[in-house]
Formats: sequence, C-alpha cells, structure tokens
Amino acid sequence: MRIVLIGFMGSGKSVFGKRLAKHLKLNFIDLDKHIEQKYKMTIPSIFSTFDETVFRNLETKELNEILKQDNLILACGGGTPCFNENMKRINSTSISVYLQLNEKALFDRLTKSKTKRPLIQGLKHDELLNKISKLLNEREQFYNQSKLTISGINMKVEEVAQLILATTD
Repeated sequence: MRIVLIGFMGSGKSVFGKRLAKHLKLNFIDLDKHIEQKYKMTIPSIFSTFDETVFRNLETKELNEILKQDNLILACGGGTPCFNENMKRINSTSISVYLQLNEKALFDRLTKSKTKRPLIQGLKHDELLNKISKLLNEREQFYNQSKLTISGINMKVEEVAQLILATTD
C-alpha cells in the first residue's frame, strides 16, 4: 500500500501522516525533509540559492524514486502535485488523499507555524491572506484530483484509515 498525502502548506500532512503511518504500520516519508537530507540544504536555501524551478525538478525526481517503494505514507509539499505531471503520477501509483482546509484555517495555522516557508516568508497579515487565497485557488484544481478528500479539521486517524482501506477493496 502506498498513500500520498497532499494539500496546502500547513494542512497537517506531516504531523497527521506520521500518526497515520504508525496506526497503519507503514513507513513514513516527508518529501521536503527527504530532499533536505539528501541535498544537505534546507528548502528555503534551495529556493534562494537556485530558484523554484530547480526545486520543483529535484522534487519531481525524488517523488518518482519514492513512488517506487511500497508500504509507505508520503507527505508531499504543498506544491508537489501542481508541477511536472506529478498529480497524474501520484494517482497512477498510489492512494492520494487531499487534506482540505479553508483559507482562514490555513491562515491561522501558518501564522503560528515555526516552519520557514519560502513562498510566504516575510508576508504581513493581508499579504499572507491574499497569497494563501491566490495559491489555494491555483492549486485546488490539482488537489481535487485526489482519490479521497478529507477535512483537515479534527481528523481522526482511525476514521481516515478506514476510509483509505475502503478505497483498496
């Protein structure tokens, strides 16, 4: 079984993915952390040293390698499904799960987050809200291609696990 969690930054893919992997007794990989370890650079450093295109190509390369593995849950970065035909590849090899949150919930989470996120770094209140709205609007066409959509608010590991297992029947 291969489960790929997608959704906007701050939607809970990494935190929830670890809990879900433990519950289902699967390995867990966070794509961004994997890239940082492999290339010995943080995601913000890759963005600032090179550019987003270089990062997206590395991301696709690593995604393709990881999707050859089995018995895992993969938490993708927020933009992963939106570039280089990645969503098509994810759906052809995996059970894709979109952790969906509205703009306000994402704003609340991102303003409290300690994680540095290159696409929103340095943005003030209104700018951040506008950026979330714009990016979410652009990305939802990809997120909505997921095999499952789950509300990212009050997710219960057991319930999500049952929904995922029901898609494999």
